[in-house]
Amino acid sequence: MSTRRGIAALAAAASITLLLGACSSGGADASGGDASTDAATATSLADFGSLADLEAAAKAEGQLNVIALPRDWANYGAVLDAFAAKYPEITINEASPDASSAEEIQAAETNKGLDTAPDVFDLGLTVALENTDTFAPYKVENWDSIPDELKEESGLFTGDYGGYMSIGYDSSKFDAPESLEDLLGSDFKGSVAINGDPTQAGAAFAAVGLATVQNGGDLDDFGPGIEFFKELNAAGNMLKLDVTSATVASGETPVVFDWDYLNVAHTADNPDWKVKILPGTGYAGYYNQAVNADAPHPAAARLWQEFLYSDEAQNLWLAGGARPVLADAMEEAGTIDADLFEALPEAPSEVVVPTSDQSAAAGELLGSEWAAAVG
Repeated sequence: MSTRRGIAALAAAASITLLLGACSSGGADASGGDASTDAATATSLADFGSLADLEAAAKAEGQLNVIALPRDWANYGAVLDAFAAKYPEITINEASPDASSAEEIQAAETNKGLDTAPDVFDLGLTVALENTDTFAPYKVENWDSIPDELKEESGLFTGDYGGYMSIGYDSSKFDAPESLEDLLGSDFKGSVAINGDPTQAGAAFAAVGLATVQNGGDLDDFGPGIEFFKELNAAGNMLKLDVTSATVASGETPVVFDWDYLNVAHTADNPDWKVKILPGTGYAGYYNQAVNADAPHPAAARLWQEFLYSDEAQNLWLAGGARPVLADAMEEAGTIDADLFEALPEAPSEVVVPTSDQSAAAGELLGSEWAAAVG
């Protein structure tokens, strides 16, 4: 596995978090079953009998409720449209595209028992680990090809796409930064943004995590990362503006800390946009799919999972600049888009992912110190 593709490095890093934080639920066995199985209790495609049986059950429900899926995030627009084109009998109801992972869980609790509740979730690992009681175990047909390190063993949640924290920049205005220290220079005055507030947004949280490990710290203490952004702000280089495709296109946010696949997507907004993954220790993250245990459309929820782990959808993540969880298996099978796979930004050789406990401690520290650090 080359460092450019980097799937193995991501999996190895994520395994530490899963081993330390995963719940003890045994889940249901993914084997056996018959076509008469209640969709709400189905733990695998075999419980329906066949994909055709699952498709028929989902079409009979006719609805799929999704939440927190921005169409410009990791190519989700194309993924949603591809599912809709494949299954026109199923109406996709897209709710709160800009909601956080925590807000997804809140929506499930608020709408429990209603036909407006989310059927499925797309979640950061910390929130997934903390809310396993909300999920129904389900193992997709391609389960065995998903690295063990990137799936909860009973199927409660499964990694789907991921990447590394990166720096995107307008190459017509700046040279590629080779270290965080470069960003403290006068050339970057009023130019460096993070994607949100790290006390609320996962990508911004990860930016502080990256600054922590790049400054010689570790994930037990985000202090060095907070100190870096304090220095960046004191130098007048930190830009306090929400990052969007529009701000990148207009030049308002010419340097951005964000996941590499989101930064790669900005090349469509600015042809001079480049993406840099700093040498040294990298900060990685995978987003996870899960089925709501109280899904109002349980068959459609499971069909959505099957679709997300199909070659078609996995290549759509790749087209969005993300690293699909089935990339290695697809490369071996010859089903991956080789050109897109090779075009991924070069990945770091050493990667870290925070555990649930580390994330909680970092959140508390950011809550008490971030505002004072950056003003």
